[in-house]
Amino acid sequence: MQNNEGFYNRAIHTTLRIGFITLLLVWSLAIIKPFILPVIWGIIIAVAIFPLFEKVSYLIGNRRKTAAILTTLIALTLLIVPSIIFVGSAVDGMKNLSAKIESDSLSIPPPPKNVSEWPVIGEPTYDLWLLASNNIRKVIIKFEPQLKKFAPKLLSAASGFVTTLLLFIISIIISGALLTKDKASEKAAKAIFTNLIGKHGEDFVRLSVTTIRNVVQGVVGVAVIQAILGGIGIWVIGIPAAGLWALAIMLLAILQLPPLLVLGPLVIYAFTITETTPAVIFMIWGIIVSASDAFLKPIFLGRGADVPMLAILLGAIGGMMLYGIIGLFVGAVILTLTYKVFKALLVDDVTDKDENELSAEGSKYT
Repeated sequence: MQNNEGFYNRAIHTTLRIGFITLLLVWSLAIIKPFILPVIWGIIIAVAIFPLFEKVSYLIGNRRKTAAILTTLIALTLLIVPSIIFVGSAVDGMKNLSAKIESDSLSIPPPPKNVSEWPVIGEPTYDLWLLASNNIRKVIIKFEPQLKKFAPKLLSAASGFVTTLLLFIISIIISGALLTKDKASEKAAKAIFTNLIGKHGEDFVRLSVTTIRNVVQGVVGVAVIQAILGGIGIWVIGIPAAGLWALAIMLLAILQLPPLLVLGPLVIYAFTITETTPAVIFMIWGIIVSASDAFLKPIFLGRGADVPMLAILLGAIGGMMLYGIIGLFVGAVILTLTYKVFKALLVDDVTDKDENELSAEGSKYT
């Protein structure tokens, strides 16, 4: 009886301890849940900008905390300044459009005759374009119900952009804090991977770093470059809201879709608002921007592990569905990293099996 009572007491105590630890873990997860995404993105940013941090640290005499602060300020500047330019461009474009509509000074050139010959959408596009060139107010009245439904979505998208910008700022600050403790962060990462994976934990840390830098530089970096180049062309040719179009180009490029999906219609529009020579130059510029990933990606992606485009596409789309715009970046990195880790695990497992089989074969003859 005493043994049974002791067993029950130990079982009760063990259950209470497990329950208490579980409660603490669940409670802690609920508390830190709003910060999980910024922390993950902060880690990704810290890994991506670490080479810059090392260079800055070297230039100022290996003062690592000062270098972390300077690197963080550089990253914040690179984020905030283009964001202000984009928001200013979008707001100015909307104000100018609204003012022109109010004063009846908005002039839309009539469509070229060959527009009606486009397959499927040619005739309705020609009729709508012609109506807009004659009387823009009639078009607005015709589509007023759709515009009223679209307005709340536009406001939601604008607020989502502001929220995403704040998340990026918080994440960059977190990355700066991680850089100040770069040695401790590296040691912690190696310890976690070693405990979770085993003897090759340090190899997976290096693999993770390589994969993160490849995705950030080869996918996000190329998308930003294409967005900047495309936005410059749109601004020079005189198309309104260049910043808004540049953002659309960047999102498409992250999704591994050609920027020509945005630049193509704008090229057609350019032929109606300007002379032939500038429009042709803009068309050539758009083709170059859209095709630039063919030589930019090998430059950035060729210095490490290969990155499967399907993993990036699925990660970007799934991340966006879960977390909004910031999920485009985080999702692509996380899914690609997961793919590389599992691939490496499988290869390592096969290698171990082959070694065991060879060892077994060798033992037959000894």
